[in-house]
Amino acid sequence: MRWENLTLDPDDHGRAADPALFGADAVVTRTVDTPEFAGITFHEIRARSIVNRVPGASRMPFEWTVNPYRGCSHACVYCFARKTHSYLDLDTGLGFDTQIVVKVNAPELLRRELGARGWRGQHIAMGTNVDCYQRAEGRYRLMPGILAALRDHANPFSILTKGTLILRDLPLLTQAAEVTDVGLSVSVGFTDPGLWRTVEPGTPAPQRRLDVVRTLAEHGLGCGVLMAPVIPFLSDHPAQLRDTVRAIAEAGATSVTPLVLHLRPGAREWFMTWLGREHPHLVARYERLYADGAYAPKWYQRRITRQVHELAQEYGIGPAGPGMPRRIRPAAPAETPPVSEPTQLSLI
Repeated sequence: MRWENLTLDPDDHGRAADPALFGADAVVTRTVDTPEFAGITFHEIRARSIVNRVPGASRMPFEWTVNPYRGCSHACVYCFARKTHSYLDLDTGLGFDTQIVVKVNAPELLRRELGARGWRGQHIAMGTNVDCYQRAEGRYRLMPGILAALRDHANPFSILTKGTLILRDLPLLTQAAEVTDVGLSVSVGFTDPGLWRTVEPGTPAPQRRLDVVRTLAEHGLGCGVLMAPVIPFLSDHPAQLRDTVRAIAEAGATSVTPLVLHLRPGAREWFMTWLGREHPHLVARYERLYADGAYAPKWYQRRITRQVHELAQEYGIGPAGPGMPRRIRPAAPAETPPVSEPTQLSLI
């Protein structure tokens, strides 16, 4: 693996970084295989930095990110972040799902960077590259220290997750929401159990994720749902969209924001291989739909967005811009945000 002299920070959506994120000075500490995580290898490293700046040309609605993990055992076949594993000479397919890089010093590094003289308390987004509450978090418990640092510095942040482990940190989230802006979002693109088992095999079931939304709401922490991805020809039928939006509304979500599947290099190859195996009759349709690049045509995105927004209004919830913070006050009603144009957010 190419750990030395790395000049790209994949957690920052390909931004050139200097000095290197990892180097030769004992940064890589050890590689671990454990029986309770059969088939998964953890590469424990000590990162040189943890707060990453998103490049100005990015589509992201935020400027700073923190990502304590690289690679993701959720194994979503569409995950945009697969390409980032190639920067370390790691496989972007099965390797991305099973070779997990763990920044074991993330909490103390974050606390130090938040206290630096040049830091101005900008919003920090988490879960925008890979899920900070994936299974590895149950072993390494990095998020409690990260949340405590953000709380102690009253630094605004947001979390996007498919993981139920976020409920472990309810006390810290509540404490942070009392002193700063906190945005919480759960990703649920569809509720079809058959599709879930093949597309997102390492994630909690969609209904369990909606239970997270419900539990957060019961504790006074408003939570939006990123309805992502909407998968063309597999989860975009009007009846499927209705079922998903209805389930999101019943869970007590404060908002729903649809995002259509996008297929960047690395993810595209892995997804199309899966599609050819599971749904070969759709391959030609996908090649036409995504002929111009990673994103579906704007007419298709707008159609999906319009349908979901209409359903959201019918069920009494509103769309919102994804990943943006809002002050969450325990037991206070959430505000209904204004209708937004479709935004392309990095998916976990």
